[in-house]
Amino acid sequence: MNGWHGKILKVDLTTGDSHVEEIPRQLLEEYLGGRGLGVRLMRDYYQLDPFDPALPLIFAVGPLCGTPSPTSARLSVVSRSPLTGTIYDCSAGGRFAWRLKATGVDALFITGKSPAPVILTITPDRVEITSAAPLWGCDIPTTVAALKERGSVAAIGPAGENGVLFANIMMGEGNSVGRGGLGAVMGSKNLKAVTVNGDLKPTIADPALFEKARQDVMRLFKASPVIFGPLGISEFGTPVLVDLMAQRRMAPTENFRKTWFEHSANYSAPTIKDACGAKKDGCYGCPIQCKKSSKNGKPLPEYETVSHFGALNNVTALHAIITANDLCNELGMDTITAAASLSAWGEIRGAFPTAGEIPGLLNDIALCRGDGKLLSLGSCRLSEELGHPELSMSVKSLELPAYDPRGAYGMALAYCTSNRGGCHLRAYPISHEILRKPVPTDRFSFSGKARIISIAEDTNAAVDSLIACKFAFFGASLEEYAELLTAVTGIQYSPQRLKEIGRRIVLTERFYNCVNGFTRTDDMLPERFFTESGSSGDGIDVHPLDRVRFEEELGKYYRIRGLNGNGCFDAGDFLNKQP
Repeated sequence: MNGWHGKILKVDLTTGDSHVEEIPRQLLEEYLGGRGLGVRLMRDYYQLDPFDPALPLIFAVGPLCGTPSPTSARLSVVSRSPLTGTIYDCSAGGRFAWRLKATGVDALFITGKSPAPVILTITPDRVEITSAAPLWGCDIPTTVAALKERGSVAAIGPAGENGVLFANIMMGEGNSVGRGGLGAVMGSKNLKAVTVNGDLKPTIADPALFEKARQDVMRLFKASPVIFGPLGISEFGTPVLVDLMAQRRMAPTENFRKTWFEHSANYSAPTIKDACGAKKDGCYGCPIQCKKSSKNGKPLPEYETVSHFGALNNVTALHAIITANDLCNELGMDTITAAASLSAWGEIRGAFPTAGEIPGLLNDIALCRGDGKLLSLGSCRLSEELGHPELSMSVKSLELPAYDPRGAYGMALAYCTSNRGGCHLRAYPISHEILRKPVPTDRFSFSGKARIISIAEDTNAAVDSLIACKFAFFGASLEEYAELLTAVTGIQYSPQRLKEIGRRIVLTERFYNCVNGFTRTDDMLPERFFTESGSSGDGIDVHPLDRVRFEEELGKYYRIRGLNGNGCFDAGDFLNKQP
């Protein structure tokens, strides 16, 4: 088999048993890997509680991983989110994905709960479960330093151990399985870390076609101003969006009460580069190198982090934002939900936390003590506990990232249709509404957005299953990646076939959610966005969203998807009709 190894490693932490199974070829061909394969493998488990020991935590790579395909050293972790209750996948790049593939498997399927904290070590000829007692309670850097001789490390910090609902799984190189709290799922299994190391490589069916396709992708990368332009993400990283969002009056400020922050230049990309001596960094083997690190090698905050620990909490000092980012990485928790929870809490109590208070609060969150115990639940639950559920700026309990939906109507719709909650990456309409790629659309119009969002969701589901980085598609397209996949696997793939695979994945996720009780009511933005204006200025008026037009476009989305008016499936057994 080319591209895939065709194997899954299953580990039961309750019994300590492990074994390798064959993955049916049809599942690989029709779900690819990453997100798609993980979602398919959840078919018999998606109704389990997120903290049920029987619930699997699935690490899945794709058919391009382990080859020189650009941006392919990635994996998805799939389970059910304790923060949202939705089916959940989270993507991360780095050496861990490459080395997991090099152990000879396409997926790692972990179930059960160890009676005591453990470390799982995997090589091509060995699966070992050892005590993590000396490392339980340690932060991420300490854990990674202790285990790096075993290979690449994926670990949880104190936040995951203590069940913080937005705990991360952190990779040794600084990459994170960031949103949705899958680190808490890992912690509930008493699994401190997974280490992987191997030297097995997948075979490529057609090396000549592969090299042609790879060169095509690289040529398109180099021609893309978004990737390699003077202000591109390769040069400055994602904080290049800070100035752009400020200019468009859609930077979430003070818990989304405003959409413009007068001090945002304090943490713009050029400011970060000058102040921190930012150097290029990124995932293993990636030519884009979108991540940036400081002189001492610490990962610097990305756009969502600087904006949410900055404008959203009314913090003006760059050093305070960097400190917050460092702490979240060390403690193992999502920066978006952490910052958004602090912001909601701040509005409710009438005072946003100061820059000096935030480090202590982040430590309290990770240890679930004092005010941190409530904050560890995320903004939705804490707002409900404090009697102000309307002040959680979230969809399906997942906090919104740093794009105010009043400034981009496609984003408003995409937040709500996203199967995992308020996520910008399921459809990423910012590409055409703000970055104007591949073609521009009117950001203050709902017209046509339902169709565009559904196509983008299908496309991104395929990308997340290949698995490739979304930034690659600011240059290349599914056409080039379909050719790469064809060359690697020897199976004919076209862009249309990849979109059909993506559609199957998206609908499977929605089916899981519908069975678990999610309906149209959950596909809705907080009331604030329909009743309050944003911050107008510089000739831009930011009005409340038109609820009637939003509802109309949401209904169109459902019809395009073949769903009923409640956003679910009318009749028949959807799953039995799928491979």
